[in-house]
Formats: sequence, structure tokens, C-alpha cells
Amino acid sequence: MEWVVWGALLIIMLALLAAFVVLPFASRPLPVLGSMPDFALTGQDNQNVTLSSLRGSVWIADVIFTRCAGQCPVMSARMQEIQDALPAASSVKLVSFTTDAEFDTPAVLKKYAARFSARDGQWIFLTGSKAALRHATVEGLKLSVVDKPPAQRDNAGDFFIHSQKMVVIDQTGGIRGYFDGDTAEGASRALAAAKTLARP
Repeated sequence: MEWVVWGALLIIMLALLAAFVVLPFASRPLPVLGSMPDFALTGQDNQNVTLSSLRGSVWIADVIFTRCAGQCPVMSARMQEIQDALPAASSVKLVSFTTDAEFDTPAVLKKYAARFSARDGQWIFLTGSKAALRHATVEGLKLSVVDKPPAQRDNAGDFFIHSQKMVVIDQTGGIRGYFDGDTAEGASRALAAAKTLARP
């Protein structure tokens, strides 16, 4: 009988621990870490994309370039995993900014998007002038993007050093989280954050 009583007390203690320790962390709102500035860029379908056109949607952003042979395909594969985990009608969008303004035209980005089975309207690839892209990614998302000098390039496609982070942005352009964009765990956490923010 004593074992039953002690067992019941242990279960109650564990339940209290979950209620007072685990749940507050799980339900804690995501902090606002900054806000996106206005930008005007061009998508893979030659459409104009601005901060205003993304308002009302939660979106997950990263920076890549199509000639990248290293981390970019890995990051885009993680974004594809996120896309595949979302319903086609989800309000959550994916936005990939290129770092390679000169080479990555809308047509080039369209082919790259097809490589990762990007859904029209849900996963947007953006290009524009170098200044406009850096304004959105470096000044806005606070992600590092650096041109790599020719003498320091390891291969023919080694043009940039850039962040591997995914950034979750809320419906008003608020930056709500940074996650590892080249790992399954990071992608899973970014997806969970986006889904939480997208809930009515």
C-alpha cells in the first residue's frame, strides 16, 4: 500500500513539475528581435515583391545563390523540407534572397526553384540590385553577406561568404527568431515557430 501511495505522490510531483517548469517555456511568446525595412525586389516569376506584399503572412527567410556548391543546396533542401511539411494552402511563406545580383536573374532563380519543387506563390526567390538585396538581407534581416575576393576563392562558385541562418518574420514584418538553416533540427524549430505565429 505504501508503494502505491508513494507512486501516486511521484506522479503528482512530476505533473506539477511539468506544469510549472516545462509549460511556461513551451508557451513563452517569441521575442521581437527587430523589424524588416521596406524593400522592393523581383521574384522568380518576374513579380514585384515588397514588404507590404508579404504583410499578413508569416514567412521564413534565408540567403542563398544558385552558383553555390557548398551550403546553399543544403539550406534549400531544408527549406524544401519545411515546404513539404506545410499544407499547400498554408499562409506561411518561404522567401530566399540571392546574394548574387548579377548572375541570379528571375529566369535563373526559376530554374533553381524547380530543382527544389518550389510551390508557386508559397516559396519566393528574390533578386534585384546588389544594393537593394544588401538592404533587405544585411540591414534588414541582420544576416552577414560578404563578397569573397578572387584570391580567396576555393572553387569556381565560391563567390560569397554568407549566413546559414533561417529567419522567421511575423505578419507585421517583425523578426521573431534565428535558426540553423543547414540542420534538420534548425529547420524543424523554424517551422514550429512559424506555425505558432500563424495561428489565429
